[in-house]
Amino acid sequence: MPSTDDMLRLDAQLCFAVYSAEHAFTRAYRPLLKALGLTYPQYLIMLTLWETDDLTVKGLGERLMLDSGTLTPLLKRLEAAGLVRRTRSAEDERVVRITLTGQGLALKARAREVPVSMLGSAGLPPADVARLRADIAKLRNALNAAAKNAGA
Repeated sequence: MPSTDDMLRLDAQLCFAVYSAEHAFTRAYRPLLKALGLTYPQYLIMLTLWETDDLTVKGLGERLMLDSGTLTPLLKRLEAAGLVRRTRSAEDERVVRITLTGQGLALKARAREVPVSMLGSAGLPPADVARLRADIAKLRNALNAAAKNAGA
């Protein structure tokens, strides 16, 4: 068991490894997404809509683990760029549906190279990437459950 002092070293922190990796991801994605006219959070929205078009803001937020206050400005910018359409439900005006426009759907073809480039940048075999992704998802789920149990 490491000493308490060793456990307080920055390089011993799993959270710092994840945090600094997130910053490295952002730097690696930036030029790829700039060519598409997207920020990383906008790219996540587009990925979700390319997978399942016509989602409610609530459904999109659940899928991305984001609240509507975070999503709304991103969606407004994507709408202004002509990539998505926001419409109120006829059945319940509180519900806003998000759908891809033709331009948003067409962007998918240009985005196909992004994950290929990122996989190359990672420098890991695809099987290692899949295992790492699964381990990180397991960690995220455990931390979310712990926070929920703690009342956070």
